Amino acid sequence: MISEIYRDQINSWHERRLSTLKNDYGWLTLVALEWLREGTNKFAGIGTVTLQGGKVSVQLARGLSGMIAEKPFESGFIRTEADSKGPDRVKVGPRSFVILKRGERFALRIWDTNAEARRRFAGIDRFQISERWRIEATWEEYKKPKTKMVPTAVPKYTEEYKIPGIAVFNVGGTVARLEPLTEEGSEELFFVFSDETSGRETFDAGRYLYAAPPAKGNVVLDFNKAINPPCAFTSFATNPLPPESNRLNIRIEAGEKSYQVR
Repeated sequence: MISEIYRDQINSWHERRLSTLKNDYGWLTLVALEWLREGTNKFAGIGTVTLQGGKVSVQLARGLSGMIAEKPFESGFIRTEADSKGPDRVKVGPRSFVILKRGERFALRIWDTNAEARRRFAGIDRFQISERWRIEATWEEYKKPKTKMVPTAVPKYTEEYKIPGIAVFNVGGTVARLEPLTEEGSEELFFVFSDETSGRETFDAGRYLYAAPPAKGNVVLDFNKAINPPCAFTSFATNPLPPESNRLNIRIEAGEKSYQVR
């Protein structure tokens, strides 16, 4: 029997997860990802974005007025994701944009609060909540973190991540192992994995799971909190995909199922 307290905790967590997806800058409002070439780039409804030696300037189209941090903006240089202070977010009516950096490439990422995906969103199906899938795994820390190139949702583009160790656990008599990726500024362990439900009940490109830092040689993997990656909701995501070491040959019948537009 699952405890009501645990069920309520997972359901409350899931509601917060949905709220994040639906907010003004969630994955459901992402409407474009345009890679910049060196020089002047023109975009309908935005204006021109000029990339020169890693610096980006913007000239909004005639008739448009924008805001950066509540201050009027029409033209000038803006910070990109490569800046230590983070990128400037330019708001133009229901739209907003920032400049991302992926490897040596820069891209314009655009959100729209009126996006159809947000309007049509009606939740995400899940497996039944079960405490069986709250697993206490053994944590094996590497003497020196590994460095691994991880595939992403952008074709032919990989990103470098550090791997601090490996979680070892048992499912139905089968030993499984997952390596977490290290995200800058976060102490949580970030697992990107696929399993035998992937492409069937769950998203074909795998799922994500966050876990608290290891304690006393163990790490709790609560697969009831396994979620769809950003690329399940938009074709404009650049998120990591499961490295080969995290492609499990077992079924993880917990967490979110494939997202279906209703």
